[in-house]
Amino acid sequence: MKNRQNKKAEELLEKLEPKTSDNLLTLKGVGKHYGSIIALRGVDMVVDPGKVTCVLGDNGAGKSTLIKIIAGLHQHDEGEFNLHGSAIKLKSPRIALDAGIAAVYQDLAVVPLMPIWRNFFLGSELTTGAGPFKKLDVQKMKDITKQELSDMGIDLRDVEQPIGQLSGGERQCVAIARAVYFGAKVLILDEPTAALGVKQSGVVLRYILQARDRGLGVIFITHNPHHAYPVGDSFLLLKRGRSIGYYSKSEITVEELTAQMAGGAELAELAHELEQLGGHAEELAEAEAGAAPN
Repeated sequence: MKNRQNKKAEELLEKLEPKTSDNLLTLKGVGKHYGSIIALRGVDMVVDPGKVTCVLGDNGAGKSTLIKIIAGLHQHDEGEFNLHGSAIKLKSPRIALDAGIAAVYQDLAVVPLMPIWRNFFLGSELTTGAGPFKKLDVQKMKDITKQELSDMGIDLRDVEQPIGQLSGGERQCVAIARAVYFGAKVLILDEPTAALGVKQSGVVLRYILQARDRGLGVIFITHNPHHAYPVGDSFLLLKRGRSIGYYSKSEITVEELTAQMAGGAELAELAHELEQLGGHAEELAEAEAGAAPN
């Protein structure tokens, strides 16, 4: 089964070779439905090397569906998905990974009690020797882990320590460095700052820029415009499975981005309801004014 999957991945990569494009990945009118439920419709997006594309939206906006399509978990039902200029449908996460698309999810897929270096090579361990004499090449894996983390600007004294002892931000950064080492060209980050405090969020944002500077096309999924705007080059806004805007950084301010996400009309309605209930409508009105476009 594994050999068959590897063969399919090789065939896919061969198909991608003849056509080349400046864009790593493009989506045109991509949609997905589950029976009568429309999860995603009419989404356009471009991912370029050395650029960060931010996908923003509240819960239920369609962000998870979009990730699953790009990472090969699900296939799109409508529209075009192009990789290096060739239209494709990724049949599995393994094929997507072999094509250079890696996803770092919120759970990070790490084993807390294992050392950092074991987690770095989890499922892809290096070996030495052959046949019955094959064994793990422990020292090489330790050296590579330390070097790759150092190249990403991550300073860890000992790669032997359990990864569970690292902060949430540091674990995110190890997962990013792992994806970069194993050949990712497109890196999907699923809400990496969602469960982090201000300081640790800043650490993760810095490493997103490190990945960008190494030439990766980064897709940063978030519901926080104040995390997205400092690192993003373009912004896709989703609401209820549809795109409500796609902007380059020069076309939108962080205040306008916040207003579009929050929904100015919905904030005004909420302020009115709070005023009727004797709530602090003044504070909400000030927040709305601060989020409104100039």
